[in-house]
Amino acid sequence: MTICTYNERALASEAAIEDLMMQAKKIKYDVIGLTETRRRHPLNAVYETGEELFLGTCDRRGVSGVGVLVNTSMAKNIHSFEQLTIRIGRLRMRRCGPTPALNIFVAYATASSYEEEVEAFYMDPEKFCRENHTFFKVTVGDFNAKIGPRRTPEELHIGTHGLQWNDQGERLSETTINWDLFATLPGFWEDSAMDNIDEEYDRLVQHLRDWAKKAESFKTTKRRLSLETLELIRQHGAARAAGNQELTSELARLCREAIKEDLKERRAEYY
Repeated sequence: MTICTYNERALASEAAIEDLMMQAKKIKYDVIGLTETRRRHPLNAVYETGEELFLGTCDRRGVSGVGVLVNTSMAKNIHSFEQLTIRIGRLRMRRCGPTPALNIFVAYATASSYEEEVEAFYMDPEKFCRENHTFFKVTVGDFNAKIGPRRTPEELHIGTHGLQWNDQGERLSETTINWDLFATLPGFWEDSAMDNIDEEYDRLVQHLRDWAKKAESFKTTKRRLSLETLELIRQHGAARAAGNQELTSELARLCREAIKEDLKERRAEYY
């Protein structure tokens, strides 16, 4: 299954949507996660050729918005698309034949330099992933992040093609560890000899077995975030919903410190 992501920078007009559909025909894809769509009104369109397009809405300033474009081959598997926030969407896919049930999260991170806004964004995907019980989850999107090369051999969740780091990249790396996610496949085929299909198949099978063993080992470990940290996250969400900016800012700081401590303990446990 080929899942892509694309920062569209506006899908508010029919002309922009037509251009998207034309460009999509030039690539191989099953699902494209769309970010920065900037639409005032939601859209769900089914085209004569079978593709289905879902677009959420932006905020009052015309910022953000996410959506998905599903190709003809996978459209029959769609269960639903839901815009969870102006920056996060979720596409639910039914099980169909060899294709398992799957949830695809599309995220568009804030470009703000304020730590409170960045932390507020990352707390939402953490909550939605924790509440979602589908075995297969994929997260795509624009995180405004630069992830550089591995700094230690243990950072296996990082691919092999990074050039430099920025602050958002550091935060995304922490989140990847916290969610037990891995981003190794982009660099997995770097030294491949594609003229030997059997060899490539054996390498892929071994790679999947290695990560299956790692996934099994996580089942016996303690929870990723402590109960105290989860309670702080809950209080932060309640304060933000109530519009209490001062308390929200203070709780964001406490959440950030608590998450860092939990991550330190988690790294020490594995490494």
